[in-house]
Amino acid sequence: MKTFEQVMKKQSKNDQHTELRAEPRLRAMEGELNASGMSYAIVVARFNAFITERLLQSAYDGLLRSGAKKRDIQIVRVPGAFEIPSAARTLALTKKYGAIICLGCLLRGDTAHYDVIVNEVTRGIGQSAQETGVPHAFGVLTCDSLEQAIDRAGLKMGNKGFEAALAAIEMVRLNKAISSQLSAVVKNRGRRGATGKRQVPRVARNDKAEKRNDKAGKKTKRRK
Repeated sequence: MKTFEQVMKKQSKNDQHTELRAEPRLRAMEGELNASGMSYAIVVARFNAFITERLLQSAYDGLLRSGAKKRDIQIVRVPGAFEIPSAARTLALTKKYGAIICLGCLLRGDTAHYDVIVNEVTRGIGQSAQETGVPHAFGVLTCDSLEQAIDRAGLKMGNKGFEAALAAIEMVRLNKAISSQLSAVVKNRGRRGATGKRQVPRVARNDKAEKRNDKAGKKTKRRK
């Protein structure tokens, strides 16, 4: 019967063998973490400002560290998390910003008010992103206690504001890459027909038809 040490030693060898046979990284389209040349809007709720201000500072720092200029970052403050989707949608419709970063903090209470607000905020931000086509980064904390919120605003669990900023940057670059690819496909389709053959302009086709008719008419006269 094998001892515990022998089993663990064998398992370690198997793990090393598996790592050596690891598959190469698959090709994928990804967005770069480069915020230069783009404008960003940050919508932050004043409610629970002790937490949201920490999220804001970290998101702002994340944009600057990734190459964004201070003049390209617009901060918009709203009363609470419930007002974030409305402000985010209005900003997105201006088409001035590459992405909208939504920051807020909701703490569970003794009533169902928390669940109602969480659902509406989540639905509103998602709907705004889908209907406007502008990426929205979700940085709204939904926590059971103040301790959980503090952990996610720069203590044990990192800072969700910083993570939201990086997500916004990546999505802006990814959207640009996808859009350029789509425009190239559309342009190529415009040059070629449905069968894949190069389309001939209508004027050119009409000229060829007239030449064929003239040749046919000359042959008929010669036969007569």
